Amino acid sequence: MGLHLIALGSYFFPILAMLGHILLTVVALGMVIFVHELGHFLVAKACGVQCDKFYLGFDIGGLKLWKYQWGETEYGIGILPLGGYVKMLGQEDNPSRLREEIEQAKLQPPGTAAASDSAAAGGQPSQTDSALEAAQQALYNPRSYLAKSVPKRMAIISAGVIMNVIFAFVFAVIAYRVGVKEMAAAVGWIMPGEAAWRAGLHTGDQILKVGGKNTAQFLDLKVGVSLGDLQDGVPLVIHRPGESEPLTILVHPDTGLSGRPAPTIGIAPPQSMTLDDEPTVPGLPAAAAGKFKPLDQIVAVDGKAVENQLQWEAQLVTHADQPIRVTVLRKKEGDDGSLPNAPAERATIDVAPNPIRSLGLVMEMGEITAVQSGSPAEKAGLKPHDRFQWADDPTSPPDPMTLPNRLRQKAGQSITLSVQRDGDSLKAPLKVPVTLRNVDWLELPMTQNSAMPLPALGLTYQVLNRVQGVVPGSPAAKAGIPVGAVIERAVVYPPKEGEPGAKDSIKKVKVEFGDKGWSWPGLFYGLQNYMPGREVELFFEGGRSVRLRPAPVADWFNPERGFVFRPELVFLKASSFGEAVELGGRKTIDAMTMVVNVLRKLGTQISATSFAGPFKIFEVTYRASQEGITQLLLLLTMLSANLAVLNFLPIPVLDGGHMVFLAYEGIRRKPASEQVQLVLTYIGLVFILSLMIWVVGLDLWGYFFH
Repeated sequence: MGLHLIALGSYFFPILAMLGHILLTVVALGMVIFVHELGHFLVAKACGVQCDKFYLGFDIGGLKLWKYQWGETEYGIGILPLGGYVKMLGQEDNPSRLREEIEQAKLQPPGTAAASDSAAAGGQPSQTDSALEAAQQALYNPRSYLAKSVPKRMAIISAGVIMNVIFAFVFAVIAYRVGVKEMAAAVGWIMPGEAAWRAGLHTGDQILKVGGKNTAQFLDLKVGVSLGDLQDGVPLVIHRPGESEPLTILVHPDTGLSGRPAPTIGIAPPQSMTLDDEPTVPGLPAAAAGKFKPLDQIVAVDGKAVENQLQWEAQLVTHADQPIRVTVLRKKEGDDGSLPNAPAERATIDVAPNPIRSLGLVMEMGEITAVQSGSPAEKAGLKPHDRFQWADDPTSPPDPMTLPNRLRQKAGQSITLSVQRDGDSLKAPLKVPVTLRNVDWLELPMTQNSAMPLPALGLTYQVLNRVQGVVPGSPAAKAGIPVGAVIERAVVYPPKEGEPGAKDSIKKVKVEFGDKGWSWPGLFYGLQNYMPGREVELFFEGGRSVRLRPAPVADWFNPERGFVFRPELVFLKASSFGEAVELGGRKTIDAMTMVVNVLRKLGTQISATSFAGPFKIFEVTYRASQEGITQLLLLLTMLSANLAVLNFLPIPVLDGGHMVFLAYEGIRRKPASEQVQLVLTYIGLVFILSLMIWVVGLDLWGYFFH
């Protein structure tokens, strides 16, 4: 019986936890809307305005999930969860329209529709009479919104925004008083060829300032780069391990990269030495070892201490072709599966090398795409668009994918490069001597369209999708792929039943080569690190296709062995209430100014595809709820501050638009003409509806087509 209960608990507990997070997400998002409408409601009541309705969501067509009448106000939850509203007596986007309706009703000749309506109702007031009475009440009732002075109406309209700012601040203060975990503002993975790589940033660099502003977390770095000066560059103040003084490095963010709606410099957050909930990648040596568990902390490799990502990478690179012995610290599990505060036990696990899986295709080398600052390539005078070869390369034809590994083994030696410049193949190649540097860090293609990095020289180069050679005995040779064939696209198939990763991966991956698509290095290393052992179907010009399975290469090894780490986090906690107020205020102001800066640079520096719709907002909030209450509070700070700024934009139908009309009325002592208000209101409504369609479309596109 006990085993059955445990089995049932293990089945239902994740479902209950998921439902709990969904409920928390709904409540959290509802809170942001609630406090906004509460601001309008409380100030309206304080000003003596009659409030007929207070709703979360919109009761379109009278449809609602819940309602309750208390006093003069109907409280409820509407069927459409895209906002909320407070309905006040006499509140209209266009006050002068009410006056015109009254005049038209007064001029209605007797015996027409009004009389007919009255007769049809058996002497009851007609529809026109009712409309007239309602309109007159809205204008002349002392509790009407329209009967209030301009300053009072301004206070009512601005109260929602002010309340959002107050609650954003409160959320942030509570979060920092309790303590929050944030991703460290440091350099983890560096995308070869991109801005940070070109500028010479290193794995392990701690980012102290971005554009002169202090950074406490990785998000500060992302925002500072995205909104930074693209023309003159963004200065980064960093602390580099081994350096006594901070360094200042100027980076020039990249724009227009595929899948990047904002400027980036091509870095990812640093990783800790603690394994993630899914600690290994199926099909790779770490998973094959079968002994690693979530939350294991790696502390040594072959008896040598490992404290950070930089030291870990050095061990992987220098022992790529050898088995490694990994030592981990592991919390002892109690009988109930908990991790009590007991000393961790040490475990030592052997992990085999990870041979490269190759199709046996030698692809054509293209031109240099980027040169790293301070690198041997820069010192030798190499430039983007140069084409080069290792002059005494022993392979025929030379394989551009194996070149980084072969040159790494010659660290410290001088070699001669044969360089073709300016695309002129008629000129004799330049002979360029260069000394290779020692490489003890990981530098691999990280994205789908990556160029191939050559860390021993400090450059990246193209590898084209044209076959220039086939390795004898390889899968490509057995399939009869000819030299000169051009691969247009590929399909990577999911593992078959019983193969590693079959349960976790069910989708085919479609690969299109081209400037905006995949590169050959992106596909090649995707097959090594993320889709190991999968079959690949290649489609060539002319319509031919072949289906191959990569085969291990005897003398070529991938330093990566399939470990999955948690990000490195920093714990930020205010030591006093005063410090929490300071941190919370700074967070709120930063969130508001970030929105303003994004809007300022929208269309020039920031793409409109960077917007998030309701589905994406729900997803992000759900993830924050899983990470803990303080992470959720910080997200609510950002959302509440964003709502405050966006709602106060001078767009008719938003609070900011109402404020513009009220300011005009206050200055001119009369409302703007109905025609002007009507046109502007329709323009604002069309804009808001178009924006909603756009962001919902972005959400759906991201879920179904990416």
